[in-house]
Formats: sequence, structure tokens, C-alpha cells
Amino acid sequence: MAARVRRIWEWLHTHEGKKLFRYSMVSVISTAASFTVLLIVYGILRLWSEVPSTVFANVTATFPSYWLNRRWAWGKTGRSHLVKEVLPFWVMAAIGIAFSIVGASVARHIGTTHHLRHAELTALVLVANVFSFGLFWVLKLMLFNRLFHVQPLLEEIDEHVDAEEHTGAAVR
Repeated sequence: MAARVRRIWEWLHTHEGKKLFRYSMVSVISTAASFTVLLIVYGILRLWSEVPSTVFANVTATFPSYWLNRRWAWGKTGRSHLVKEVLPFWVMAAIGIAFSIVGASVARHIGTTHHLRHAELTALVLVANVFSFGLFWVLKLMLFNRLFHVQPLLEEIDEHVDAEEHTGAAVR
């Protein structure tokens, strides 16, 4: 078990491992941005109800998410390709936002049914939003690997572990 953990740790220091880490960090940053905007527009300022606030927060967080994913995680520079990069990214974002709308609607229903105070409902809406986007994290990872022509990460891990095992076996 320790050998497997060490190999995965070493893999995380490879080009592909660093890419996965950066992708994960973009997700963390985007989630924090969405969370913060939602907390402000719904929880503090009470500008809109749950669903419009959730949509606004997630659309707002999608702009830095695209830029950070493209430049930092996937290493793309130059102009974005509308059909190969921009549209698929925004389609995935729209699907994620649709799930967050469902989450916000469920939160609102629970809040109404259980007569939650605004602070409690805000917490529930925030959790529903994070949970909704968590469901899409792996799906987006797989899609972005294809979009930006990155070797599948699981194959890379297997190749790295197999090479280490082969090399280690030859040395013993």
C-alpha cells in the first residue's frame, strides 16, 4: 500500500500529475468564487431568490474557470477555438448550472417545508451548489482531457506504476 501511495505521489510530480493538480485547483478556485458570489448576492444582499442568485454566481465563476483551465491547467495559449474549446466548455458549464438550479430548487423546497430562517436556507443553498458542481468534476476532467488533447490521466498513472514495478523488479 505504501509503495502504491509513493508511486502516485511521484506521478503527481510528472507533467500529467501536475496538470491534474492544476485542474483540481481551478475547480477549487471556481467553487470558492461561486460560493462567495452566492453568499453575497443571496445570503447577505438578498438581491434575488435562490435560483437566480445561483445562476448569477455560477455564470460569474465560469469566466475565470475557463481562463484558468485553458491557460494554467491545460497550457493552451493564443486564441481560443470557438467550436473545439469555447462552446464545449460553456455547454458543460450550462449543464453544471442546470444541476445547480435543481440543487437550489430542492434547497428552496426544503427551506419552505421546514420553515428555515434565511441564514439556514443560505447554508443549504451553498451546500447544494457545491454538491451539484462536485457531481460534474470528473465528467469535466474527462471532457477537457479530450478537448485539449491530453493523454488520459488514468492511462498515464497505470503506465507510470507499471514502469516503476518493472524497473523495481529488474533491480531486485
